[in-house]
Amino acid sequence: MNPLEDLISISQFYGRDSRFVIAGGGNTSYKNAEKIWVKASGSSLATITEEGFAVLDRAKLNLMSGKIYSSNPVEREEEVKNDLAVATLSKGKRPSVETSMHNAIDFAFVVHLHPTIVNGLMSAQDAESELKKLFGAKALYIEYTDPGYVLFKKVEDAIIAFRAEDGAEPAVIWLQNHGIFVGANTIEEIKVLYSKIFDTLEKAIKFPVPDAERETCSCTEQLVPGIRMMLSNDGLKTLKVRKNELVKYFYDSIENQAKIAKPFTPDAIVYCKSNYIFLNDEEPEAVLAEAQKSIPAFTTKYGYQPKIFLIKGIGIVAAGDNATQCDILLDVFEDAMKIAYLAESFGGAHPMTQGQIDFIDNWEVENYRRSVAAGSSVGRAENKTIIVTGAAQGFGEGIARCLLLEGANIVVADMNETVGLATVGHFNSLAKSNQAIFVKTNVSEIKSLENLIHRTVCNFGAIDGFISNAGVLRAGGLEDMTPEDFDFVTKINYNAYFYCCKVVSRVMKLQTKYSNEYFADIIQINSKSGLRGSKANFAYAGGKFGGIGLTQSFALELAPFRIKVNSICPGNFYDGPLWSDPVNGLFVQYLNAGKVPGAKTIEDVKEFYLAQVPMRKGCSPEDVTKGALYLMEQCGETGQALPITGGQVMLS
Repeated sequence: MNPLEDLISISQFYGRDSRFVIAGGGNTSYKNAEKIWVKASGSSLATITEEGFAVLDRAKLNLMSGKIYSSNPVEREEEVKNDLAVATLSKGKRPSVETSMHNAIDFAFVVHLHPTIVNGLMSAQDAESELKKLFGAKALYIEYTDPGYVLFKKVEDAIIAFRAEDGAEPAVIWLQNHGIFVGANTIEEIKVLYSKIFDTLEKAIKFPVPDAERETCSCTEQLVPGIRMMLSNDGLKTLKVRKNELVKYFYDSIENQAKIAKPFTPDAIVYCKSNYIFLNDEEPEAVLAEAQKSIPAFTTKYGYQPKIFLIKGIGIVAAGDNATQCDILLDVFEDAMKIAYLAESFGGAHPMTQGQIDFIDNWEVENYRRSVAAGSSVGRAENKTIIVTGAAQGFGEGIARCLLLEGANIVVADMNETVGLATVGHFNSLAKSNQAIFVKTNVSEIKSLENLIHRTVCNFGAIDGFISNAGVLRAGGLEDMTPEDFDFVTKINYNAYFYCCKVVSRVMKLQTKYSNEYFADIIQINSKSGLRGSKANFAYAGGKFGGIGLTQSFALELAPFRIKVNSICPGNFYDGPLWSDPVNGLFVQYLNAGKVPGAKTIEDVKEFYLAQVPMRKGCSPEDVTKGALYLMEQCGETGQALPITGGQVMLS
């Protein structure tokens, strides 16, 4: 491989391993005599390509070493940023703030990472003495210094002194409360050095981090949606829950919580900020009451909303602007827990000082990283969490996909796990900062629905919309329909709608309780057959007629809680598997049942139905999604049955 291919290879090798990199942190570089290629800000090592590196002129970078900058930190860092921009040959890319350090280390390849196990040592009270014991007296240790030009100069001076004393270049540089720089002339040597470092540290750990998972508590949905709404006055937030043995170690003890009350590294501040809320009551009502006091007090005191909650019995709760940000928050804060736990092997935890924290919190460079990491997803359903039942394929898949593209977090609830997981994989390839998950669900079983609600709240913190789409159809007249088929169709199309509303409304009531202007939505995907009888299809039509009755009744009951309940009555989705499946599709069923007089082929059946639509078109998932978005956006209609039939069936 050529050097740039090597650089990409080593970057992805460490970037994909959470032991070395979380939240896209760290940076890598390659240099020759004239140029340096260094990771650009906002690039992720895990997926980086050549486009993710900034290219700089080393001659211009070298000038920065001897330049005198302002003594004012804000002015100095602005001057440094501008000089880095002047040295950058690949315009439009912002080089890492640590570029000058990469340039100063006299090896072709430099890999700077923030491994958890390294920071367990570097964020410990006895960091320097333990480092010398483990790696020898010549190990190059840099005590904490604010990142940027000042840190670069400190490291450069230390390198010069090391060369003078040892006659060699330091291959490893250890930074207190920050991480490690490793340099070599080949990527194979880099890997050998990191491997030796890890082996040595792993043997020195007296208290290994507990790694067992724990089931999330069923009481999660009794409080997390309420907290989410307390945080959502200026736009909907997403919340995610994580629970394991390590998290339990900290939420079980106020003494242990004190060890993680302040951040250990700049990365922790960039993503999680520097203050957190610990809630130690165990009853949901008590936790909610405390949250109602602590959240506004926190926001007033610090000028921003809390991003991290640690709740006894529940776990870490990350509060982000979107689902992707929540994942980063959880990873970064759990990493802080691991650092604190590992530091016990080296004299106990040593967090950053308030002055160090304040510098990072207000540093323009880190605010830029924070804004890049936040991501965005703009659409009519932005940051809403919407469950769509029966969404693994067909009409439900189409509705869920359209809502995902409008910025919603989507929960695909379906019995077909294989297809459902594939659908969610495709959805997440389309998503921006929103996400989709699959939950295997039988809508005709309350327990299965309760699991659906629990999994949704743990992953997204709330349920803004519930689209009851799952349905079945067994065509046949009075002579052909069996009681078993009739009961099956009724249980899925009618009873299950009741079960869904019963379970999801509990969470929605909690959400509306803590936000006076917020509305939640339940939408049943009904049918034109719910508005007009259907020959030889009475089991389906009867359930759909009944569904509209349920919609109107639920709407009256839930209106005081600002939960809107509506139905959408689509026309026929001729292109979907319900109609077009060559074995069990309705075209085949209707042909075999003789539902269309004189029809001899499937094409005859298709033409018969299309001729009944004034607009000569079937109803698509996109059509229905527009109707669903309308129903969610307005707050003056509930209990309605909205026909989307191309004029075939109209309300009278």
